[in-house]
Amino acid sequence: MTIDLEDPFVLAAIAGVLAFLLIFVLLIVVIRAAGRSARMTEPLANQMGMLGQRVQSLSDGQQQLAGGLNHVSEAAAASQANLLQLMEQRLTHVSGTMNENLQGSARRTAQSLGELQQRLQAIDKAQDNITKLSGDVLSLQDILSNKQTRGAFGEIQLKDIVSKALPADSYTWQATLSNGKRADCLIHLPNPPGPIVVDSKFPLEAYEALRNAETQQQLNDAARMMRTSVKAHIKAISDKYILDGETADGALMFLPSEAVYAELHSNFPELVREGFAARVWIVSPTTCMATLNTMRAILKDARMQEQAGAIRRELGLLFGDIERLGTRVENLDRHFNQASKDIAEIKISSDKAGRRARRLDNFDFEELSPDPIAKVVPLAGPKIER
Repeated sequence: MTIDLEDPFVLAAIAGVLAFLLIFVLLIVVIRAAGRSARMTEPLANQMGMLGQRVQSLSDGQQQLAGGLNHVSEAAAASQANLLQLMEQRLTHVSGTMNENLQGSARRTAQSLGELQQRLQAIDKAQDNITKLSGDVLSLQDILSNKQTRGAFGEIQLKDIVSKALPADSYTWQATLSNGKRADCLIHLPNPPGPIVVDSKFPLEAYEALRNAETQQQLNDAARMMRTSVKAHIKAISDKYILDGETADGALMFLPSEAVYAELHSNFPELVREGFAARVWIVSPTTCMATLNTMRAILKDARMQEQAGAIRRELGLLFGDIERLGTRVENLDRHFNQASKDIAEIKISSDKAGRRARRLDNFDFEELSPDPIAKVVPLAGPKIER
């Protein structure tokens, strides 16, 4: 058993024991003294008795105090146990809540990291596309910086549009005309209007000068360059590719840039009118596609007209075939009627044969009377010639 000197109950018990010992010692001393002078100390004995009673009362009160302290200690222990249990439950609840929150946060964090990874991949892919596009733009700039490659670029774009809009046998690339000039594309339209030339032109330098002009003087010079360049293209197409009796009375100038086309119509309408006067129609990729679709309808109508005679001949032959078919059907119907009649007659003959067979089956050959005159025909022997 371990005694805790800091425990108030132990201290109270020790104090009580010490008090009791002190009183006991005092009693012994008093008793001894009383033995020597009993008579003289009778009043003191009475006082000591009273003191003993008081000590006894004090001891009883001390015991009651110890019981109260025990009760208080037990209540404190029960309260502490309840408090510990409540705190444990609270800690368990808080721990579970924290675990759930941590797990949810971990899932959300993982999901966010996954989405971030996907976005980073998309950004990387977009960066690669931008890098590739930058390379393509640089390549396109290199192509457009040279007149020959720029002309080839326009021809390739024109070829793509024409090949998508028209049948393959309705146009010719790099067709040579009677004057020795070679057109980018010759579309074989019927007369009228006749074959029409489409030539690709790209006044890029003048357009870039317009876009890069910073002063009014630079803008005027660029506008003058644009007018000179476009007029030269219109005149060249009109002189080279519009031939009486060989081509249509007009030609198309193809601009492979919608921006240049829009610039002409917005700020240089006199150039468009001059092209109309020279029977040179300026078209962009979009308007060229619309024009070619109209030409496709013209080609389709012309081919239908060319085939109209053949269609009429085929219709005549078809009508003759239908008439012969009707005649043969009538003949077949007559044959069917004759076959039906023959089948009916065959049925009648079959019925008659059946009736005769039944009558023969009913004959009783035993009741027939024998022939009264039976003629026996002798067999003649061979004649012997003498």
